Amino acid sequence: MDCNSTFQRKSRRTVFNWFRVDKRRKKIREDRRYLEGRARRLLQKYLAADDSEKRLYYEVIAGAAAACQPEVSDPGLENPQHAELSAETALKVVKIHHRQTSDENDDLAGLITDAYATVGIAYRRAAAVYRVDEEMQRLGTAAVHLTTIANSYMAA
Repeated sequence: MDCNSTFQRKSRRTVFNWFRVDKRRKKIREDRRYLEGRARRLLQKYLAADDSEKRLYYEVIAGAAAACQPEVSDPGLENPQHAELSAETALKVVKIHHRQTSDENDDLAGLITDAYATVGIAYRRAAAVYRVDEEMQRLGTAAVHLTTIANSYMAA
């Protein structure tokens, strides 16, 4: 095998990996801007809630997760791609709510927006976007757990 061709393949792989990491970092910056604070707020409120209040969190989070699912299931999509599409949908909802209203005066609207942010973080974690950011990975893990609990609760 020619050393030049081997070097060129490795160089191409390195360049493509760099672009992939750069795209991840861009998504992480955007998630920190729009999703992180809202998801942390929801997770903290959830942990402080009693059992009857937790049911409301489950309903809102499960509803947000269901609303973020792609309408048409493409059998060719891999799980990370499916999760990424769902995360993008959640991010769009949060951005729209961010521009349209001030949730500070409307607790329910704020809770719903926070639920979409939490679901967005969970799906980004599932899509392995946070591999390069340990702090967001931990937040994503907590969001995944809460989303899974909410979906299981609603299914029962």
